[in-house]
Amino acid sequence: MGKYFGTDGFRGEANMNLTADHAYKVGRFLGWYYGEKKRRAGDDTPARIVIGKDTRRSSYMFEYTLVGGLVASGADAYLLHVTTTPCVAYISRVDSFDCGIMISASHNPYYDNGIKLINGDGEKMDEETIALIEAYLDGENDVFGVKGELPFAHRENIGRTVDYVAGRNRYIGYLISLGLYSFRGKKVGLDCANGSSWNVAKAVFDALGAETYVINASPDGTNINRDAGSTHIEGLQALVKEKGLDVGFAYDGDADRCLCVDEKGNVVDGDAILYIYGRYMKERGKLVSNTVVTTVMSNFGLYKAFDELGINYAKTDVGDKYVYEYMMKNGCRLGGEQSGHIIFSKYASTGDGILTSLKIMEVIMAQKKSLSELAAPFRVYPQVLINVRVKDKAAARNDDDVIAATSKVAEALGDSGRILMRESGTEPVIRVMVEASDRELCQSLAQSVVDVILEKGHGA
Repeated sequence: MGKYFGTDGFRGEANMNLTADHAYKVGRFLGWYYGEKKRRAGDDTPARIVIGKDTRRSSYMFEYTLVGGLVASGADAYLLHVTTTPCVAYISRVDSFDCGIMISASHNPYYDNGIKLINGDGEKMDEETIALIEAYLDGENDVFGVKGELPFAHRENIGRTVDYVAGRNRYIGYLISLGLYSFRGKKVGLDCANGSSWNVAKAVFDALGAETYVINASPDGTNINRDAGSTHIEGLQALVKEKGLDVGFAYDGDADRCLCVDEKGNVVDGDAILYIYGRYMKERGKLVSNTVVTTVMSNFGLYKAFDELGINYAKTDVGDKYVYEYMMKNGCRLGGEQSGHIIFSKYASTGDGILTSLKIMEVIMAQKKSLSELAAPFRVYPQVLINVRVKDKAAARNDDDVIAATSKVAEALGDSGRILMRESGTEPVIRVMVEASDRELCQSLAQSVVDVILEKGHGA
């Protein structure tokens, strides 16, 4: 993990640890670097970089400063305006952009923001390029023989800014084209988290014939994710029950994740989505490599369910980036996280919340079953996750007493459960997770480790 860029981009509080100056410099480097790569390959056309953003107030500031840096370095900046992360990934790939930029802090509160970088294949940017950007941010760059400050473009070589809302519309059309069934007669709830999906999701479901009920689709710059979306799914649960809906889907701020609510108001999380669609693929002979890719945070119950179905599974570090890397390396078609990042590699190069909801609708329509019926065979083991804000993640995790407390819990659980302690990739947080047959036992054991972290003075 880099100094500035974590597992999901450069993220921080706007104008605190992520500033407009950072964004300008990122734009300066990307515009110059990709232009220079093209020139060295014998192509004198300017670099083409596409940008999307979510609905945070600060997203406009970062968009303008990124564009300023890009065009100053001679690149052409194409603006998708407010759109989803998977839209930027899709357009980067199909329209042959040199790279894409998404301005978003995903599920974080409105005062945070982030810069996510996507390569020309629609995948998260490689670590080597990110390391070069970070060196430039620190004034230590040495790329293609150029050290220190980068040259500016002059006269006709200064870049252009292009309105590219047509790209977002094409992405919407692509999603609609993936709908294999008409949703006519189905009542569907959508929680757009006052974020990127507010002007995308309803258009897709309406086009496919659903009777659509939408909440949290009135962004004002400060209400993204506030008591809304996949991190506050109780609002969608209430809507489904109040309106008697067939199903509900909740997205996060940039719509790269999705959680579901069945017709009874129960939450269907990412693990259950992997079970439902993995089984559906297996039954149709479509589960290439017969493997579903999960992360270490997936529930015990998912693995037991896969064992019964004869489906293999892999476990990666937390982060859809790592899930996707494993999928590409091993030819897997389905993978994801409990949090709702689900990757269908045949159709997308990143987690896509709206695509996920379309795929769940496909199973509902194809098998003529309710979502609760599809999820019923999947038994969830009790799981307790405690997030602890700390001063230094590495110091807390590597403390001898914390390690000893974790080992003690693991020994007590034996083969009947597990404990997992990991660092958040985007926040100053240590996550302590325990799974066992009894929830009270999970809570007690997890808290015992948290107590040691706090007693040793690591709490922030």
